[in-house]
Amino acid sequence: MKRIIAVLLLSISAVSFAQNNAFQAGEKLSFTASYNMSGLLTDLAEVRMETSEVKTSSATLLRLKCTATTYSKWDNFFKIRDIYESYVNPKTLTPYLYQRDIDEGGHYKFVKYTFNHKTNTVKSLRRQKSKNFESGFWDRNEVVKIKPGTKDLVTTIYHIRNLDIHKATVGASDSFKVLFDNEETKISFTLLGKETINTNIGKKECYKLAIRIDGSDVLKGNNANILWLTADENKIPVYAKFRVAVGSGELKIKSATGLKN
Repeated sequence: MKRIIAVLLLSISAVSFAQNNAFQAGEKLSFTASYNMSGLLTDLAEVRMETSEVKTSSATLLRLKCTATTYSKWDNFFKIRDIYESYVNPKTLTPYLYQRDIDEGGHYKFVKYTFNHKTNTVKSLRRQKSKNFESGFWDRNEVVKIKPGTKDLVTTIYHIRNLDIHKATVGASDSFKVLFDNEETKISFTLLGKETINTNIGKKECYKLAIRIDGSDVLKGNNANILWLTADENKIPVYAKFRVAVGSGELKIKSATGLKN
């Protein structure tokens, strides 16, 4: 299930990176996460993406927060209370701190990454507890070597929104290194074209991107994992669909406030 939640959050060249012009502090996006259960697509959870300004003694950072919460009627079946958050440079989206706090069906895990971009290393803390793990929590501290430009999952989601997709041609692709569970994973995106779709925030012309995790069988099918971003300066993720080994699902936007453009 933790892999499915990660896919939900993600589902959200020919292209090149620019400074952050797509979003600002105070943006709030909410989504309905649905999963195919016995052939019926069922709304299971709410996913929220929020940005806020955080002042420290030496800098002002942008907090990128993603949460996933099952609707109450499903809590007895499989309760999910997940938080993913990153603290980044508000202009370049360089990550400094990432935290992942998940509680899924009695399984608890906490991950904290502290990035050192001068040495290309990440100080990692992982804490885990299962309802079947009687001895309680275990902590594991490590220093992980990363490649230049490697980001955490949340920062990568927001980073994609700042790509110059309008300069790309259909079929163009790009890839990014993401640190997840202390392993660098290569995630690739391919531009399939533009498509206008109806959403809860209106009819939107969108960039249609196929997602692939290289060297992994987490995502199944050819062009079965798609992300739709609005084809404007905000590049809001408004719709996503995914297919994994245990089923398929969708992510649909419910509301969007505090937009930059």
